Amino acid sequence: MELIRGVHNLRPSHRGCVATIGNYDGVHLGHQAVLDQVRHLARPRGLPVTVVTFEPSPQEYFAAEGAPARLSRLPEKLGELAGAGVDRVLCLRFDRALAQLSATAFVERLLIQGLGVRELVVGDDFRFGRGREGDFALLRRMGEQAGFGVHRTLTLSVDGERVSSSRIRACLAAGDLRQARQLLGRPYSLCGRVVHGEKLGRELGFPTANLPVRRRVSPLRGIFVVQAQLSHGAVRPGVASLGTRPTVNGRETLLEVHMLEPAGDLYGQRMRVFFLKHLRDEQRFASVDLMREQIARDAQAARDYFSQPGWAE
Repeated sequence: MELIRGVHNLRPSHRGCVATIGNYDGVHLGHQAVLDQVRHLARPRGLPVTVVTFEPSPQEYFAAEGAPARLSRLPEKLGELAGAGVDRVLCLRFDRALAQLSATAFVERLLIQGLGVRELVVGDDFRFGRGREGDFALLRRMGEQAGFGVHRTLTLSVDGERVSSSRIRACLAAGDLRQARQLLGRPYSLCGRVVHGEKLGRELGFPTANLPVRRRVSPLRGIFVVQAQLSHGAVRPGVASLGTRPTVNGRETLLEVHMLEPAGDLYGQRMRVFFLKHLRDEQRFASVDLMREQIARDAQAARDYFSQPGWAE
């Protein structure tokens, strides 16, 4: 998959595609249904499947600290898009210049001149351009004039409710990992590179692989049963803490994974952590000894989870 950073990096060879536009946070089942629709239009024509997305998201630009938690950082999003059969991603920096661009200028500069879009797939509630002035009807009119088709996205519902990133965030915040998994089509996961920590886990008898959580707000917190996928592809069961470690006066959000099976030296390796079950909320203990006892109970709860028949279903 090719990543194009900014309109200024578009080349004549990038013209001619079937495209869709959106944040694609989480690349959940609803997003996957849209991408299926784009592929259905693109493949018979021999055109590349192209996703236009933004970094930061428009919500992050306008709301700043009040923006909702991200489900996925850009590298995670790109990995999921590649796995969904996307050929190209045009990542636009959402800044003041883009926020002030009129809807007609957006279509002319980006879709017509830049990408040479042949077909465009968006929701009928899609809004864009300065002050959200652009809508589906405008795209249809400009598409007819410029010679590209505009198609409504397929709406996907689960349990009678539309699949959305905000719905998944609510599931994660409530610790409902089973429902989040159903809406994502896979267990929720975080990725990162293992860094050196304070070695407190090792001193307590529970060594951990530490991954910084590089996002403004984490979509979930607490203690979890997890699976860790290592850089060479092996998968290890584990128990993880995602939070600020209040007992030792931690401040930065950190993901700490204790492997239930030997995994070797992990420092510097990339790891993907899949969250399978929420065990409890993060808490402050009166002493380190009490925290050690609780960690032992958490590790045993994780072993019990993996010993159950059908735990992966």
